[in-house]
Amino acid sequence: MKPLSTVHIDESNEKIRPVVIHRAVLGSTERFMGVMIEHFAGAFPLWLSPVQVKILPISEKFAEYAGKVYKEISGAGIRVEMDDSAESLGKRIRTAKIEKVPFILVLGEKEVEAGTVTVEMRGKEAGETHSLADFIEYTLDDIAKKAIW
Repeated sequence: MKPLSTVHIDESNEKIRPVVIHRAVLGSTERFMGVMIEHFAGAFPLWLSPVQVKILPISEKFAEYAGKVYKEISGAGIRVEMDDSAESLGKRIRTAKIEKVPFILVLGEKEVEAGTVTVEMRGKEAGETHSLADFIEYTLDDIAKKAIW
């Protein structure tokens, strides 16, 4: 490695070659994360996604069931968020899709009565209805695979 060819003058008018000390504890980690974000365009695989499941109750009257679903999914070790804001359902779904959440659960009257969840998977058009236990089992299996796509 070639030394720096720069010099500076000290207080006694002597030329001194500067010493540069460089330390980058997280530099390579940060570059790696940058490459990952760029490669996946923010749509991380399920196991790597910061939010794996987003729960969207259709209206306030389904918030209690949504809370139960949240508790079970969270208790299974899955990273989950619930959006029960006053925004329209369409806007909340759009926001979750922009956030590139792998699984969006839409909960309404049909799901409450049957004890199920309707799952919209990232990249698929139609939602599928599953029992909560089956959804949790499927999600945990998918996370354990650590598949890239």
